[in-house]
Amino acid sequence: MGQERSKYDFYIGLALAISSSVFIGGSFILKKKGLLRLARKGSTRAGQGGHAYLKEWLWWAGLLSMGVGEAANFAAYAFAPATLVTPLGALSVLVSAVLSSYFLSERLNLHGKLGCILSILGSTTMVIHAPQEEEIDSLEDMAVKLVDPGFVVFATFVVIIALILIFVVGPRHGQSNILVYIIICSVIGALSVSCVKGLGITIKELFAGNPVLKNPLSWILLLSLVACVSTQINYLNKALDIFNTSLVTPIYYVFFTTSVLTCSAILFREWEHMASSDVIGTLGGFITIIVGIFLLHAFKDVNISLASLAISIRKEERSPPMSNGMTAHVTYELLGSSTSVNMDELEVGVPFDNISRRNGTVAPL
Repeated sequence: MGQERSKYDFYIGLALAISSSVFIGGSFILKKKGLLRLARKGSTRAGQGGHAYLKEWLWWAGLLSMGVGEAANFAAYAFAPATLVTPLGALSVLVSAVLSSYFLSERLNLHGKLGCILSILGSTTMVIHAPQEEEIDSLEDMAVKLVDPGFVVFATFVVIIALILIFVVGPRHGQSNILVYIIICSVIGALSVSCVKGLGITIKELFAGNPVLKNPLSWILLLSLVACVSTQINYLNKALDIFNTSLVTPIYYVFFTTSVLTCSAILFREWEHMASSDVIGTLGGFITIIVGIFLLHAFKDVNISLASLAISIRKEERSPPMSNGMTAHVTYELLGSSTSVNMDELEVGVPFDNISRRNGTVAPL
């Protein structure tokens, strides 16, 4: 009966994690459209410290969608291990990429489609090799985990890094470096997941009739979660306002998932109960997801499809080889631009770095 119940909980957690990804992926699009509308109106942008988005209904719709997704994600952590639930957030990246192509005019090329397939395959692999976490049935067990020396050192390190980024690095480089705000969200997110896991246990005990509301740990976890989520929302809004959604989403996923997997391994010791084949499968699935996300977004400004690839191959076959064995002329077209880039010119210093990733625009060469 215990094994059947555990399997039943696993599938509930899996279904909740998938539905969470759908809502969260859609929330990025709604929030971005709301922020873009405010930018067109001339309001002070979130990246510059403005809070005009609080009056934009599209932003609130995105926040509501994210709230539903996070609620489903919250419930998923109560039924399934964090090492399973968190990596499935890659599906939100796929949802965001597909919806961006329809609502934000961000095209999905051949690399993007291959990236989607790889991300789905990686997620499936991680589901198959998902670990079993240590049984934590009460807040007392959770309290013992939270005061473990390994987790205390990890949490202290995370808080110090977050404070340095918020008060020292952020004001200087946050507007120009996409990693600053995303790393803040990611490291704080590792602690928020721990709070979510603890609150999931609290709710289970509450429904079982235990007096958990009298336990100070319940309120500490709740207040810590509110503080962590508020910080994440604030800095995620800044990142979305300044940089392209299709860049923020995958980079945030990679850093956030890595932080959560590290925290989960320290706090819940999920990896100690895994066979070597499951460890390899889990890591391989995660790396596959990262590669898929990289393909999905690294080449998003290159107009490439199966048809253009076939034409390029035929051109290369017809072109006479140069003395060094390279073809004489190969061009690639940037999405949203009528200008082709000559690869011969790139070798002698065309300023390809002038392609701006901020808000998805392409700066003139």
